[in-house]
Amino acid sequence: MSQADQSGEPPKIEFPCDYPIKVMGNKCEEFRSHVLVVMEHHAPGFDELAITMRDSSKGKYQSLTVTITATGEEQLQAIFVELKSSSLVKMVL
Repeated sequence: MSQADQSGEPPKIEFPCDYPIKVMGNKCEEFRSHVLVVMEHHAPGFDELAITMRDSSKGKYQSLTVTITATGEEQLQAIFVELKSSSLVKMVL
């Protein structure tokens, strides 16, 4: 067991790193637009072509997975807070 496993703390992330963020919400243009605006605000220049989209089985919801170059915990926290500020966003992982 590593030191982190014994202490019960999760392993620390080393920044900068590629960091996938999965956002789930209502399937609509406003949801996708909100996610893109937030990502561009906090991680300018992220690769929009690498975004993966998946619709729910009934087509009401959609998940977007965006991989950014994360620079620190503060950046990630700000992204999560701003993403969740929209009522269209149901969950951020």
